[in-house]
Amino acid sequence: MANRGKLYTAARAKVDPGKRYSLQEAVALVISTARAKFDETVDTAIRLGVNPKHADQMVRGSVVLPHGLGKTIRVLVFAKGEKEKEARQAGADYVGSDDFIEKIKEGWLEFDRVIATPDMMGAVGKLGKILGPRGLMPNPKVGTVTFDIQQAVEESKAGKVEFRVEKAGIVHSPVGKVSFGEEKLIGNINALLETIIKLKPASSKGTYLKALSLSSTIGPGVKVDPVDIRSILRTG
Repeated sequence: MANRGKLYTAARAKVDPGKRYSLQEAVALVISTARAKFDETVDTAIRLGVNPKHADQMVRGSVVLPHGLGKTIRVLVFAKGEKEKEARQAGADYVGSDDFIEKIKEGWLEFDRVIATPDMMGAVGKLGKILGPRGLMPNPKVGTVTFDIQQAVEESKAGKVEFRVEKAGIVHSPVGKVSFGEEKLIGNINALLETIIKLKPASSKGTYLKALSLSSTIGPGVKVDPVDIRSILRTG
């Protein structure tokens, strides 16, 4: 722990806590302050000008990151008949119905994404108390309840991320690995932000994108200037 403390302190010293950096500067800092022996994940924390307590200001969606997530996504599909065959051909790791429902009830959770055909949701709904708190419950709003199983599986494998604004008005989402380098990370961040901005609720007034910070798995947070972000997105 002492060694980790020294590494974090050294990394933290590189970041001015009172400064808001340009996106490019912030990404470069996150990369340079990552000191773990493993390839750290880069995460975003985006504060929005919404009140999630109001249903019409809930921001929720998904986006396929152009450069993926840098990790293998284990996909479980609930389907029967031809859709079960379609899921296997698309590359799903696990495909089934009642058998997997029972396994999950018994404690099995060795998957990262759950997709279901609409006709399976009556049975899958029984897993709500298990999958819901873990963010794994299929939902049509993010494309995980669908008859287009092939597309859903392929997008999940390609690096699709789901996001949902929390009670404090913040969206947390991974955007790749430190090893991606600046260009790919910036591309993924821009894709995420563009999607979130498109989902701005009509009832949200004032500044929508209020703040953004980046961090690696065990690195310090780096604040990004929202004005720089808005400028980048306007100029495309």
